[in-house]
Amino acid sequence: MRAWRSTARTRFLLLLFLALGLVWQAACRIFAIRPFLFPAPTDVLAKIVADPLFLLNHMAYTTLSVLCGFGLAVVVGVGIAILVAYSPFLERTLFTLLVAFNAIPKVAIAPLFVLWVGTEIESKILIAFLIALFPMVVDTVQGLKSIDPALLDLARAYRGSMGQVFWKIRLRQALPSIFAGMKVAISLALIGTIVGEFVGANRGLGYVIMQAQGTYQTSLVFAALLLLGVLGTILFNLVDVAERLALPWHVAHRSEADGRS
Repeated sequence: MRAWRSTARTRFLLLLFLALGLVWQAACRIFAIRPFLFPAPTDVLAKIVADPLFLLNHMAYTTLSVLCGFGLAVVVGVGIAILVAYSPFLERTLFTLLVAFNAIPKVAIAPLFVLWVGTEIESKILIAFLIALFPMVVDTVQGLKSIDPALLDLARAYRGSMGQVFWKIRLRQALPSIFAGMKVAISLALIGTIVGEFVGANRGLGYVIMQAQGTYQTSLVFAALLLLGVLGTILFNLVDVAERLALPWHVAHRSEADGRS
């Protein structure tokens, strides 16, 4: 039953995208829209098919930057969140500094990172990391501090150590919030990587978009945008799959499994 519903949903999405593509194609033909202004889907697909390795190589470079920045954001963000959750002083100081830094548009300081680090992959990873860091810290802190006090009192009554309380209660209960932060962070890491590639790069889908825009290759711009949409969807769903594997006991997944059975 579950496999059948998953297949039905996949077919529905494919039919939906196919219908949207047909409407897009018809509109370009009926209104005689010039390809350099708004290319038809066939023009975009033709651009991808003409040289798929070119776009895939740039997509792989962007993916590597996203994953490295995202991984750093998860590790550092969870670490900072633990310190903030256990220290009122750090909550008033470090957390406040993070909020203030997050308010600064990263596109405004991205040129500085390129100047300091260079135009290679390191600057893209740094920008992706900084953009993805804040949601990881906020959601993890929220999860670590949203523990039922009665559960903590019970652990103390059984003489549980601080380490045992953290690993068996706080972290376990915070995992849904951590994965929620990861879902936001992976999307922001992709945005940060593209911002870095816009500012200064010689590889990546963001670089392709900037170069194609400058030469009025609009179909190539749309091809890169299409691959970015595919990449973002894949990365988000990978985090979602990881959450389902790590948290089969969570009420949301139990309810969904019950509904599918």
